[in-house]
Amino acid sequence: MKFKFFKSVNFSSAKSVCVFFLLLLFSCSNPSSKSPNIILIMADDLGYGDISCFGNKTIQTPVLDKMASEGLKFTDYHSNGAVCTPTRAALMTGSYQQRAGLEGVIYARLDGRIYGISQNEKTIAEYMKDAGYTTGAFGKWHLGYKPEFNPVHHGFDQFYGYVSGNVDYISHRDGIGLHDWWLNADTSYEKGYVTDLISNHALEFIENNQDKPFFLYLPHEAPHYPYQGRNDKADRLPGAEFEAHGSRPDKKQAYKEMIEIMDENIGRIFEKLNQLNLQNNTLVFFCSDNGATNMGSNGSLNGFKTSLWEGGHRVPAIAWYPKKIDAGQTTDATILSMDILPTFLKIIGTTPEDNLDGIDFANLMFNNKNPEERPVFWRYRGQWAVRKGEWKYLKIKEDEYLFNLKNDLGEKDNLMGSNAEKADELKALLKQWETEMDTYKQQTN
Repeated sequence: MKFKFFKSVNFSSAKSVCVFFLLLLFSCSNPSSKSPNIILIMADDLGYGDISCFGNKTIQTPVLDKMASEGLKFTDYHSNGAVCTPTRAALMTGSYQQRAGLEGVIYARLDGRIYGISQNEKTIAEYMKDAGYTTGAFGKWHLGYKPEFNPVHHGFDQFYGYVSGNVDYISHRDGIGLHDWWLNADTSYEKGYVTDLISNHALEFIENNQDKPFFLYLPHEAPHYPYQGRNDKADRLPGAEFEAHGSRPDKKQAYKEMIEIMDENIGRIFEKLNQLNLQNNTLVFFCSDNGATNMGSNGSLNGFKTSLWEGGHRVPAIAWYPKKIDAGQTTDATILSMDILPTFLKIIGTTPEDNLDGIDFANLMFNNKNPEERPVFWRYRGQWAVRKGEWKYLKIKEDEYLFNLKNDLGEKDNLMGSNAEKADELKALLKQWETEMDTYKQQTN
């Protein structure tokens, strides 16, 4: 067949056609025209029952509630660790934290400052940069103090926040009273309440990068101690003794205020997306790094932060992506922090360089298809847990437990005596996993 298209047009028309195809080519090659922005928001020590869309009756979280009503709520989402550092290591690397040598917490004390995430670990931010994304982290890092551990050396173009486990919300001093506030790799001094400050920087980042794809990591301090509201005074001051959890006598009220202030600031993120008309091309994912302490609520779950009972690691999670995720959905698929990296990479059309422990759950979010069942594992300070399907085996020192979580989410009925075969199956899986993890030297405990 012969085409006579160009013979039927004059030079001016042909020129217009050329311009049209050039514009079309540019739009196809321009990442911002098709690559979604991704915002990952993580609360600190927020429990399964700490927000109203997960059943809390006293703490008001209208923004997160709306996010859940317009998106997908995860009822079986778990942090990789029962404390801060290990979860963040798994989140950054897409694999069990043990592979990065970060099974335990990096402490603020001076002898703990030698530990951190190795530059040999490829992070989610580095993958994003390789894919043409601008990357920013604003808030809590907790993956090392030394300069080589700073987020700017692990794929983030910009970092505002702190590198320790917690800071005074007003003075920005860490757990041993040292100033801990950074602009990239340099110490920074600015006034303000931590939750507001990191949100301000996040909003500026979105504004400055609205015309290109960006990855925004927003790890909040709230509601981790010290328990301080927006109008409280600083407790950690130079040369002064202080109580780690803060001086407010009504700490429960402070805890409530901190979550509600975080919710308010998350609302500012959504407002900015709407203002810049980015809402339909942005995935927002919200989660927590571990369960609540006894200051908060883990709902009907047993246990708190640091424990491998469900209350230590089953946490709230919500995904929001208009026109991609159906509104008002709930999933009971078992998802972990380490699954976020492979999922985000799938969404932006790239693949990890190495085999990861985490799995891609994009099909769950967009097509309501559950990932294949797999065993998942936890280990922390004399505690071991393995989960497969509805069954969970838990060992605490020498005590062993077997639970059917479908029937007993509160982990009250120990079935070790009546289901020895299932217990042996899970114990064998745990032994195999632990043998592999033991080949990695742990920096922390």
